[in-house]
Amino acid sequence: MRNDTASGGISFPRSFAVPHLPIPASPHRRMFKPWPWYVAGPLIGLFAPLLLWLGNRLFGVSSNLRHLCAAIQPSRIPYFGYDWRREGGWNLAFVAGIVIGGVLAGVVFRNPEPVAIAASTRASLGALGIHDFTGLVPRELFSWRSLLSPGGLLAIVGGGFLVGFGTAYAGGCTSGHGISGVANLEVPSFIALAAFFAGGLLGTFFLVPLALGGLK
Repeated sequence: MRNDTASGGISFPRSFAVPHLPIPASPHRRMFKPWPWYVAGPLIGLFAPLLLWLGNRLFGVSSNLRHLCAAIQPSRIPYFGYDWRREGGWNLAFVAGIVIGGVLAGVVFRNPEPVAIAASTRASLGALGIHDFTGLVPRELFSWRSLLSPGGLLAIVGGGFLVGFGTAYAGGCTSGHGISGVANLEVPSFIALAAFFAGGLLGTFFLVPLALGGLK
């Protein structure tokens, strides 16, 4: 550091120059970018104790299928004979918020940048016949042509049955067990969480290649 006699001020050598820090994005611009994990994760995690604190309710999504069936009640099945408005009205409103939020995030606040996918993942998917990465999901799979194929119908109907049967048999889905149950230190929820991960690995490395082969 030296004294600048010409200007009467103090100047610093270049090695001590203050770096230019990036200007934080405005809240409006931040809405068009994916939120980091350290923001979205705690928000999701805090939602479970907030529900318990405000209304003594457990966070879950799959139970809404039962509430919808109870609202329609086509054949007066005893399993659906309960007051779905009192027990599940708030949960149905929550699912409606998920749909509305998804539409807002995907249309109104859509991220203009392409989805970040690793080169190795692109190569692995390319070997399975997936080459379109312009949207949030591959068009080769999520299209009416794929859905109406024999493999697509089998995947949708079979997958829907397994999800519905599994959540009813296990007493909860990924959100009910993985968030609410784990937060409450429930042993069955930890077992279910381990099964979720095992099933995900099994589906990724074995079932997905078989399903993609059937959709071609």
